[in-house]
Amino acid sequence: MKKKILVLGGGFSKERSISLKSAKAVIKSINNIYKVKFCDPCDNFFKIIEKFRPDVIFNALHGRFGEDGYVQSILEILNVKYTHSGVISSMSAMDKEISKKIFKKNNILTPRYLKIKNNYKNVDYKKIKKFINYPLVVKPINEGSSLDVYICNNKFSLKTKLKKMANYKEILLEKFIPGREIQVAIMGNKKLGAIELKPKRKFYDYKAKYYSNAKTQHIIPVNLSKKNYEIVNKIALNAHKLLNCRGITRSDFKFYKNKFYLLELNTQPGMTSLSLVPEIAAYKGINFKSLINWMIKDASKKR
Repeated sequence: MKKKILVLGGGFSKERSISLKSAKAVIKSINNIYKVKFCDPCDNFFKIIEKFRPDVIFNALHGRFGEDGYVQSILEILNVKYTHSGVISSMSAMDKEISKKIFKKNNILTPRYLKIKNNYKNVDYKKIKKFINYPLVVKPINEGSSLDVYICNNKFSLKTKLKKMANYKEILLEKFIPGREIQVAIMGNKKLGAIELKPKRKFYDYKAKYYSNAKTQHIIPVNLSKKNYEIVNKIALNAHKLLNCRGITRSDFKFYKNKFYLLELNTQPGMTSLSLVPEIAAYKGINFKSLINWMIKDASKKR
């Protein structure tokens, strides 16, 4: 009898459309191997799980609810196997301040940052300039896919962006690091490999990631010395282990003046046609179907 796989996609976050694309790609790749059903948590989530009784839940959700530990805690209560990282790991990686604190404590280089309450009228702009200075990156504490991420070159720009982001209670300000965009994938506890991105836009934002007409250049193999290639892969694996991650993760780096700055770690990397982990895996000889199948076999009840 075929194993039953329930694929979660869609959800409540701003990354819903990307999640639906990931879920569609996953279903297409394994439809002839398993008995597969799609489930959007916006629908009768619990009833579908109860009726279908899946052997494994493939979590193709992105953003809030899907990768912040929330759905993971529900799945553990339901005592069902699921893919990717567990409750604490997902929450820690999604919260950019928590993950940065862990990275810093363990001597992983990450850009200087400051968390602020988002009241743009009462923000201490002098403190920000002194501690971080411009240019700086403004981003929500717990969003993914570079949603609502901006580069600000001065106080006026920062004030404008904070006003635009008024729906976020807390904001992370981060020193902008120029240089090369390097992404590293980890598979289990092994280094899968790296890819370099050359966006035509100012930086690798949401449009650069998911719009084909953005024409972001993907470079693989990465043009790094053997020593530096090993260093960045080692940092990514170390970060993966420090957050106690499982399955697949992708770490985002900037390479500047011969130093690697870890920006963040993603516990739910995209699985769309433009996604980086499948591209890295393919370069290493692992096709998409094999990658998804490995993730299903790696699933467990307690992550």
